[in-house]
Amino acid sequence: MSKIVEANEKIAEKVVQGYKKIENGVVSGYQKIETGVVAGFGKVADKCVETLFAREGETVEDAKKRLSGELQR
Repeated sequence: MSKIVEANEKIAEKVVQGYKKIENGVVSGYQKIETGVVAGFGKVADKCVETLFAREGETVEDAKKRLSGELQR
């Protein structure tokens, strides 16, 4: 009976290890995609602010501050 229990424990360990590898791969893949999407959105948002809302000679950061009302405070 102990051989069956030992074999079962070994199988369980291997299954858990496999699951952890898959889980880590999925999570790291998602994090890479999320980082890329957020960075891409930031670039698009900055370009929109620069093109549509920035005054001549004004930086994107200054335009964002002006639009958010931080300069008035």
